[in-house]
Amino acid sequence: MHRAYLSLGSNIGDRGEHLATGIDIVVEGDSHRASSVYETEPVGGVAQDDYWNMVIELTTDASARELLVRARRAEEARGRVREIRWGARTLDVDVLLVGDERSDDPEIVVPHPRMFERSFVLVPLHELAPELVTRAQLDAGAGAVSRLGTLESLR
Repeated sequence: MHRAYLSLGSNIGDRGEHLATGIDIVVEGDSHRASSVYETEPVGGVAQDDYWNMVIELTTDASARELLVRARRAEEARGRVREIRWGARTLDVDVLLVGDERSDDPEIVVPHPRMFERSFVLVPLHELAPELVTRAQLDAGAGAVSRLGTLESLR
């Protein structure tokens, strides 16, 4: 068993419902913890509404590839459409870290190649695992982030 971290975000429709359903699908019975939900400005891409973002920590024996399959299943279940890179979406799930696993496979790069550039990942990841994110990384992350509360309190 190892710890794995996944980032979830939504900026179309019922963001809380998209996140909650995404978690239910991705977890697949593994024990987990969830960060607070943060409202975040989009980073890169086209002009769009703000996101709700969070990170979940799983205790799992799943590999990065297995977690990617779960992530895509969750996105599909919430009607994710991939038309514009970094465009608006009902649900986006990214595999960030999976134990000590490393992968340079173009389909699943672990650790996630841009996770340390984005405040919408760094802030909730730091909440769950402060030992993984330095103060310098938090300060250098792009994008404004404000804590909204727990997912349960927002639904």
